[in-house]
Amino acid sequence: MTSILVTNDDGYDAPGIVALAEAMRALGEVRVSAPATNQSGSGHAITLFKDIPYRRCEVGSGIPALAVSGSPADCIAVAMLGLLDHKPDIVVSGINRGANMGQDLTYSGTVTAALEAAIHGLPALAISLAAPRADRVEDYQAAAEIAIRIARKVLEEGLPPLTILSVNVPDVAHFQDLRGIRLTRQGVRIYRDILNHIDGGVVRVEGQPPVGNFDEIGTDIWAVHRDFVSVTPVHLDMTAHQFMATLEAWDLRLS
Repeated sequence: MTSILVTNDDGYDAPGIVALAEAMRALGEVRVSAPATNQSGSGHAITLFKDIPYRRCEVGSGIPALAVSGSPADCIAVAMLGLLDHKPDIVVSGINRGANMGQDLTYSGTVTAALEAAIHGLPALAISLAAPRADRVEDYQAAAEIAIRIARKVLEEGLPPLTILSVNVPDVAHFQDLRGIRLTRQGVRIYRDILNHIDGGVVRVEGQPPVGNFDEIGTDIWAVHRDFVSVTPVHLDMTAHQFMATLEAWDLRLS
């Protein structure tokens, strides 16, 4: 039987992961390894040479789970290094409350959990819902259906090494309201953060949600803004290949 490992960064009991884990049962045996508390924005943090508490529990209708006191990447690492009794066939991360587009991918624990799975040689996808206030399992049903369809294709076709799919689903009321799926590249986010000074030498980063260029055709931001599901292949090779020739012309020699 196909084995699916589900994770996220919103926490093991968030409505998005409950919806995802239940949906993945259509494809096989489901297990969960997810943060014990909300780890949104944790990026690809990993815990080394420190204790990582965990407990075994259940998610949704009796799905076995590990609630890990660590980052989303920790949840994948400890599962793969021995807390699971057998290796999964695929890792599906999400469903994140809020989109992960453009530069968001570097911040997102949902995306980097999938990247950690790729490091361990597993096909993986991250799925996010562009609805930051979604707080019921029912709010994630359209995104869960998309996750089933894409995860099934990943299981059939596979993915290249060190490559994941980042999937963003627009905030629509019903699955039928989705206009389709578009293969996309990362757009450019525009962040509107401000620094709020709190009494006693404390600051807080706040501000309005990020926006982006909604008219740049072919990007994740463009697609989701038009009610298309965005599917972006993401690779762990972050080399700026197009800059190599220019850098070579710098003549960076020691003598």
